[in-house]
Amino acid sequence: MLHWSINQIKLELKYSWKIARNTSEYKINSIITCSEGQFIGKGEAAPNIRYNETPEILLNSFEKFLSSGANEIKNVNDLSILLNKINVPNALRFGIEQAYIHFICSKRNESIYNFLKIEKPSKTKTCYTLPIMEPADIITFFNNNNLNRFAYLKIKISVNGALEEVKTLTSIYKKPILIDANEAWKDPDALINFIDSLKGLNIAMIEQPMHSSMVNEYKYVKPRASLPLMADESFCSHVDFTELKLQFDAVNMKLMKAGGFLNGLRLIYEAKKHGFKTMVGCMVETTLGMSGAYAFSGLCYLSDLDGYMLVKNEPFNLLSEKNGEVTLNK
Repeated sequence: MLHWSINQIKLELKYSWKIARNTSEYKINSIITCSEGQFIGKGEAAPNIRYNETPEILLNSFEKFLSSGANEIKNVNDLSILLNKINVPNALRFGIEQAYIHFICSKRNESIYNFLKIEKPSKTKTCYTLPIMEPADIITFFNNNNLNRFAYLKIKISVNGALEEVKTLTSIYKKPILIDANEAWKDPDALINFIDSLKGLNIAMIEQPMHSSMVNEYKYVKPRASLPLMADESFCSHVDFTELKLQFDAVNMKLMKAGGFLNGLRLIYEAKKHGFKTMVGCMVETTLGMSGAYAFSGLCYLSDLDGYMLVKNEPFNLLSEKNGEVTLNK
């Protein structure tokens, strides 16, 4: 019989993590364990309030998972049926599925890459994300963190002060930059004007500039935007790719949003089939959760695997970064 447990951990951040909708000094994630005898699998759930996920909701949902027959699961299909039935939050769904698949791999002495039938990356170039900050602080932050070692950077912005922030970064960093607005814009014409103001700067993409509910506004902006648009909050576990193609050019697949390896893999393959550029991204996670995103990096055009680099007290040490490249430690 399977044994399941959940343990919440407080992740202290190296600096204030400010994005357009909130600021964090720490995160509380959950570590899920699935075991039977000597065989053990672990997974991580990083809740995001944007999707109505909190540490408390994850604990309550996990109790529901246990009381619904979690100990009787015999295979991945059983697990999927149960998770669909009780409708757990996507972050927890990923953590449970990661723990179970790692347990299966331990039992079979098989790698996660073998299980998923994907090629193991040897090393992956990752971008690094700057939180929202005053333009005057960007240069100091850039130098103190030696950010020039990364092949591309991402910068979080809000509507106010966005252009000055971006111009400050491009004055010291000449490689491609992704701009992540976390749904900050409400006026599509103002957004188009902002994108036009970036001409001549080395900007690769604009990520999720308006709320995911603003479908018609995205359809209006996309043909008028001089830069590619990337979906993040608009790209979760269930996607209408035909509709999404009218709004975006690229997608950011995060396993915590996709709700597991299996659905994440489906989303990546479907996105490619529909002509999207793909990025594998992350929440603020330990290297346990991030090892899952790393596994997908060989399938994607871009990788954003910096979530664990924000954490002071990272406990697992499964990944390392050197010169902007991430590798697996074991």
